[in-house]
Amino acid sequence: MASSSGASSGSKAMLRNSSSEEDPRQIMDLRKRKRMISNRESARRSRMRKQKHLEDLTGQLGQLARENNEILTRMNAISQLYMNIEAENSILRAQMAELSHRLDSLNEIIEYANFSDGLFEPEDAVASVSATSHQIGDGFFMNPWNNANSHVNQPIMDMVMY
Repeated sequence: MASSSGASSGSKAMLRNSSSEEDPRQIMDLRKRKRMISNRESARRSRMRKQKHLEDLTGQLGQLARENNEILTRMNAISQLYMNIEAENSILRAQMAELSHRLDSLNEIIEYANFSDGLFEPEDAVASVSATSHQIGDGFFMNPWNNANSHVNQPIMDMVMY
């Protein structure tokens, strides 16, 4: 038994000797394999991160495109409202100018009528015209806006209400 155990210990010593010579190579190969595996795993993780980042950016691109379309839609609607209001404002300005012109014309007529009442007629005629004007229009030439029965103002009021 001693011999078998000696032979076996001798072979173990041989294995140790041969393994000790191969140990640096095996260790280097093992380290190399571990490094390769680690590098592959790192590259796989890096690819996964890049893929995830790309998916995130694609999702963000879609979200921004939707927001951009919503903003453009709102902007177009607001621009249309602005254009409508601007057109209405132009109409109102034109109406105001027309009404101002009519008012100026009416004021000129009133001034002329008041001026001509006292200037060109004798005093007796002025008194009779003045009395007649009070009977007919209740001071129409003095204040045309107080005459409720006057139909001269009707078109102007219709224009203002329109």
